[in-house]
Amino acid sequence: MTVLTQPPTMGDVLKYELNPNFTRETVTLLAGTAYPVGAVLGRITASGKYKLATSGGSDGAQTAAAVLLRAVDATTADATAIILARGPSIVSKAALVFDATIDDAAKIATKHGQLAALGIIPRDTA
Repeated sequence: MTVLTQPPTMGDVLKYELNPNFTRETVTLLAGTAYPVGAVLGRITASGKYKLATSGGSDGAQTAAAVLLRAVDATTADATAIILARGPSIVSKAALVFDATIDDAAKIATKHGQLAALGIIPRDTA
């Protein structure tokens, strides 16, 4: 029997939002990577573009500012994306994708707290 697999979708990440017209934004992702659905993003202060939120640095992206709602390939150029920018909303902890520098439970908890400050509540079950 053939086994079919489906990549993650927005429904795997986003479990609740009060009003999509309020919680979502269209933004520009920084070129250089393919961003998966559920990526936790930080906003670069100087340019206003978004990239994967990091655990260090000083460009502004060290603070979680959004969750990517659809996968976007920005490997060769900046790309437009739809993000979850604010709450009230609930996302699945298991579906969130972090930068490689977010590599332990304390760093993940910090990013969860930063999202919660925006009204984006990460939960184990939703």
